[in-house]
Amino acid sequence: MLPSGGHQVPVRVYRPERSLGGWLVWAHGGSWQHGSAAQWHEVTSDLARFSGHNVVGVDYRLAPAHAHPAALLDVLAAVRWARREAVRETGTALVAVGGDSAGGTLAASAALVLRNAGQSPAGQFLAYPPTDPGCRAPSYRAEAGAFPSAAQMRAAWHVHRGSAPVRPLPGADALYSTPLEAPDLSGAAPAYLAVGDLDPVADDVHDYAGALRRAGVPTTLRSFPGTPHAALLVPAAQWGPGRAHPMRQWLGRMVSARFEAVADPAPHRTQ
Repeated sequence: MLPSGGHQVPVRVYRPERSLGGWLVWAHGGSWQHGSAAQWHEVTSDLARFSGHNVVGVDYRLAPAHAHPAALLDVLAAVRWARREAVRETGTALVAVGGDSAGGTLAASAALVLRNAGQSPAGQFLAYPPTDPGCRAPSYRAEAGAFPSAAQMRAAWHVHRGSAPVRPLPGADALYSTPLEAPDLSGAAPAYLAVGDLDPVADDVHDYAGALRRAGVPTTLRSFPGTPHAALLVPAAQWGPGRAHPMRQWLGRMVSARFEAVADPAPHRTQ
């Protein structure tokens, strides 16, 4: 349990057999209203296994009982705890933030809040994060009946943040409900984004990757063919005996490569 203001945040910590010492703080999906670190056990344990680093699953507060910024504050509390643990264990603050779906939105916002505070994480690892509360992207209409629909996603945004229009939030202490509220993306942590080409959120992800690149943020985007929303929750066994979950494996490898690059600043290349 971690303190977050007057609230205690439950977390689950995953350490690979031979941890390389970094920490990835992971926010689960669930439209800001559902899900738990326990339900994401297979996802976060695989991320630890594929990356070789520690992973913290955060049981952040859920809407509608707790609207924005409660969930974001809980993720930030977990990042700061992980930073202290990293320094205590290895002497270096090798910490990244990530999440999937609504958790990816929280992670992207957290990365910007931490940048503003001069505590930018080593990287941000974002699996299919929605960014536009208006859900106007064409990809929402590309696959009839696909989850989430624009109506479902707009309802989730409304429960999480209300109906206020998205406007730039000035000030170093701003708490963004979406990264689109940040007046400037420059100086954000290197970003790694994953999305399926059948995901209604796909255009949000591609557009945000483009915005990060235009701001000069090192950005890697991987599109997975034939893949819908919530792909990380597909059981690993579904891929067949001896086969790894492709999106979990890719994210884990990107975490490993990024932490290696930070620990050893010599040029590295990811793919």
